[in-house]
Amino acid sequence: MPKGKAASSSDSNSPLRPPTSLEAQENLMISLAVQCAEKQLRDGTASSQVITHYLKLGSSKERIEKEILEKQKELIEAKTKNLNSNSEAKELYNKALEAFRRYSGAGGEDDEY
Repeated sequence: MPKGKAASSSDSNSPLRPPTSLEAQENLMISLAVQCAEKQLRDGTASSQVITHYLKLGSSKERIEKEILEKQKELIEAKTKNLNSNSEAKELYNKALEAFRRYSGAGGEDDEY
């Protein structure tokens, strides 16, 4: 007979191995807090702060603010990519100009007189 839920409920309280990084530890703590809040909401024992927190998360204003933050993140990433490509293009232009100078006989920085 399979152990099913009995084994999984005891395993959910203690992870198989401890988190290996601060980020993993933080994610574990967030997960535990959310599970605790869910249990309190289901049992009807949640505090007004917990209820208000989850009500705000479900509001249209919160969704719009989250969407705005995601768009701002995309914009920042695009600007960063643009800056990087501009610096790469500038470097290519400088190399091309230097090659043209050498080809035309004007010499380059590496030439000795």
